[in-house]
Amino acid sequence: MLIALLGVLFFAGASVALIARAVAMPRVRAAETITQIGAYGYAARGEEVASGAVRGTLDDIAGFVGGLVARKIGGVKEAELRNELMAAGLYAATPRKFLGYRILCTVCVPATWVWLAAAADFPAFLALAGGVFSVVAGWVAPMTAVRNRARRRLAQIDYELPELIDVLVVTVEAGLGFSGSLQIAAEKLDGPLGDELRLTLQEQSMGLSTTEALQNMLGRAESPAMRSFVRSIVQGETLGVSIGEIMRNLATEMRKRRRASAEERAQKAPIKILFPLIFLIFPAMFVILLGPAVFQFIEAFGGAG
Repeated sequence: MLIALLGVLFFAGASVALIARAVAMPRVRAAETITQIGAYGYAARGEEVASGAVRGTLDDIAGFVGGLVARKIGGVKEAELRNELMAAGLYAATPRKFLGYRILCTVCVPATWVWLAAAADFPAFLALAGGVFSVVAGWVAPMTAVRNRARRRLAQIDYELPELIDVLVVTVEAGLGFSGSLQIAAEKLDGPLGDELRLTLQEQSMGLSTTEALQNMLGRAESPAMRSFVRSIVQGETLGVSIGEIMRNLATEMRKRRRASAEERAQKAPIKILFPLIFLIFPAMFVILLGPAVFQFIEAFGGAG
């Protein structure tokens, strides 16, 4: 049974390797061409070329597999997945490529578990349960990681937005236009908010209006604070209200929202501490405090008996 299983795994791995080589052949030839640049007087770093070729091979395989499955799920699911990837900051990852990576994880993780279970001679029930869990984990884990990253990134954008508004207030009241203020803010700010601002400025340089670029930024990073910011700017541009006054009122509102969020997290802290306190801290304290007394009682009653 073990020999047959190893034979199946060997032939499956050989098939995957041949398919991967066929898909990656253009990139391999490109990498070989790049390595020949040194003959013309330029030095190419071989490690970066090799790692780029390997990553490009995986991307090609994932894109091919994801393209086969994407035809079945339709455009609606693909659009939702694209929005989640943009919220996580993964602009270069296409929905089909990410879907292909999910499928590869769903296949490779159970195959690895089957190989480990066969090598370690696990019981049949444990091997079956682990196989089912590995299939679910291989499919769910990539999407969970993307959603967690998107949630942390949007929270960081909301946290940094008042600093952006302060920079805009100072620069606008100093006489700069709104686009110039965004340019200065993009140079000063780092992190996800700075990346979104730089991408917005690139869209403006490609011909989009300020309103359209801000709407696209809201589509990429849709959070309550960003929604208030974009809508306030768009309404101010439409109605002709002073941008400086709008920014001051918006900065006050953002700081009130940040304070309310901090108070909410502080009120949730006792409830979150309750479970580790009951199940982890209290049992250890009871063992340390009541353990000697229990042993003394046992010795006393044992001696009396």
